[in-house]
This record gives sequence, structure tokens and C-alpha cells, in this order.
Amino acid sequence: MRIGELARDSGLAPSRIRYYEQQGLIGSIDRGLNGYRQYSRGTRQLLEMIVVAQQAGFSLDEIRNLLPPHGDADWSRDKLLAALKGKMIDIETLQQRLSATHSGLSAVIARIEALPPGGDCFENAEDVLASLREQSGDGGPIA
Repeated sequence: MRIGELARDSGLAPSRIRYYEQQGLIGSIDRGLNGYRQYSRGTRQLLEMIVVAQQAGFSLDEIRNLLPPHGDADWSRDKLLAALKGKMIDIETLQQRLSATHSGLSAVIARIEALPPGGDCFENAEDVLASLREQSGDGGPIA
């Protein structure tokens, strides 16, 4: 299948497909006598897996390390499971940080809303910052 057909089937731009090829995510591509790239049918599925992995937060380097050697259809179960579990931990950590940030912003909003209309929000900045430090649990600067 030529790149235009693969692009249409996968929903990806031809330039993105070529980029994945340059990055070593797609195996060696045959070229016809006319010089056009010829992709195997399995390339569409591989592209879909790459896109899904990126959406899950995997970098291209991480994806490259997970892919089976070119031409090999066998995925390393242990390697794949370890990477997926590691990504889950990363996501959970990020969720905790986002939750703490959300709580801190809610506290700031509540403090500002408690000010009289027309009041100077920055007058009470030290109180707001102290409140946020308490919520962060370490009393230090807010990260």
C-alpha cells in the first residue's frame, strides 16, 4: 500500500507517517520500481498503536523501546507490562499533583471571593500564600 492510501486509512498525514519512519518506529519500507514507498498492511495497525501510546503519555523513545524488533511480530509481554504499569504510576502521581493544585486554587478563589468588592487582592497575598503552604504540607515554597 502506498503512503496516500495508508494516510487515508490511518487518518494520519503522510508527513507524520514519514516522520515515524525516520524515527525508526516503522520498519524498513520497500520501494516499488517507481520509487514509491510500499507499506505492509500491518503498518496501519502499528501506526494506530503508536498514536494510542502517545495519547497515553508515552514518548517516542519509550514507544521505540517497546516495539518488537523490525520484522518481528512478537511483543515482549514482560517489557510491555512493566512499561504500562510504570505509566500508570506516572499518571497516578500526576493526578495527585493536579488534585493538590486544584485544592490550592479553590482555596485562593474562596479567599479572593471573601474580599469585599473592589478590594485589593494582593493586599492579602501573604495570607493566601501561607494558606497554600499549609495545604502543600511542607511549609516551603509552592512548587
